[in-house]
Amino acid sequence: MDLNLRKAILENISDNNKEQLEETIVDAIQSGEEKMLPGLGVLFELIWQESDNNEKEEMLTALQQGVKQVH
Repeated sequence: MDLNLRKAILENISDNNKEQLEETIVDAIQSGEEKMLPGLGVLFELIWQESDNNEKEEMLTALQQGVKQVH
């Protein structure tokens, strides 16, 4: 069986509005379940692809700061 996880995730959220997308993200983060990580990765991939260079720089700065707080 050929399972395209990315495609399945995108199909699952394709009709979601902004609020539903936010709920999906918040629920995935709050649950802390590792099985949610691939879905968050696909969502991040979409955000990254739709962002301009300034937005990408902001995300990288926020990510770097977040990583430093974990240590």
